[in-house]
Amino acid sequence: MPTLFDSTQLGSLTLNNRIFMPPLTRCRADTDGVQGEHAAEYYAQRASAGLIIAEATQVSALGKGYINTPGIYTQQQTTAWKTITDTVHQKGGTIFCQLWHVGRISHTSLLPAGKQPLAPSAIQAQAQTFTANGPENVSLPRAMTLEDIQTTIQDFKHAAQCAKDAGFDGIEIHAANGYLIDQFIRDKTNQRDDQYGGSAENRARLLLEVFDAVNEIWPVESIGVRFAPTITFNDIEDSDPLGTFSYIYEQLHHRKAVYLHVCEGAAGISESSEEGKAILKQLRKAWPGFYIVNGSYDLQGGQDVLTSGYADAVSYGRPFIANPDLPERLKQNAKLNTPDPSSFYGGDTKGYTDYPALEQV
Repeated sequence: MPTLFDSTQLGSLTLNNRIFMPPLTRCRADTDGVQGEHAAEYYAQRASAGLIIAEATQVSALGKGYINTPGIYTQQQTTAWKTITDTVHQKGGTIFCQLWHVGRISHTSLLPAGKQPLAPSAIQAQAQTFTANGPENVSLPRAMTLEDIQTTIQDFKHAAQCAKDAGFDGIEIHAANGYLIDQFIRDKTNQRDDQYGGSAENRARLLLEVFDAVNEIWPVESIGVRFAPTITFNDIEDSDPLGTFSYIYEQLHHRKAVYLHVCEGAAGISESSEEGKAILKQLRKAWPGFYIVNGSYDLQGGQDVLTSGYADAVSYGRPFIANPDLPERLKQNAKLNTPDPSSFYGGDTKGYTDYPALEQV
């Protein structure tokens, strides 16, 4: 049986272990979405992860939903990311870019010329986001036109090209946690009556068209997708998650996506209920490919899901924030640094690059 510390094959990539770093929003980019000066050090410190999936990165100015999050659609942004990927590669690491559009989880103050956020339907979320004024209720979105949808698909394709130019090893499409693609997938937020609404097949259309568009830039062995089928974070829900996501998993298997990365719940995000956990186990049967789990896993829990065959790798969020050398700490069963939530979102090097490695303790 594989252990967390065994190497694994992901497409054409050989990864050093099965302890992955998931996307972790840190809000340390500038107002133009360009990564900060300490980001390269931050990611390089964590290069011993089997795979780093970089923080959620917006594909356009209209895809932004939080203050100081990075983008991957301008030359300046791309150049900043290239410095990061080069540094990670010099440390022997592997890094994917997560492509993100927040949809309705945004605020007019964060968008160009105070525009309304975009969404499948004009339904305001019962949620908040972070702006220059601190936490604020998200703004009322407008329903996307067919032209908006096609523009957004091209935004994902352009961002995928920028990610390739920036030296990433692959990309992850963010289709989880109540953001734009998830809003199209789930029937609570998608009340359209055109080809992008109604049936599960129609609600999945945007995701699959985005996948096909970025596949024109990247081979399928370099494209993963993140989901959270049973999570209600950001006021999201589906009346039949088993049916909806079974269809999507099957379509992505047909397209030979390199992995699925499934969020089962974590601190700060709603946990799956017992019913939800049962649905996740049923959904797992619809996906025969590489499967990454994310949740409140510790060392033993992570090993258990590998031993049972339920997962092929485990992504650890908060532990990686506070422990840059997490794989080595887990291997030695050493004490972990305690993360400081007050420094998670925004700030300087405190709580970002100053957590000590085991050898420094």
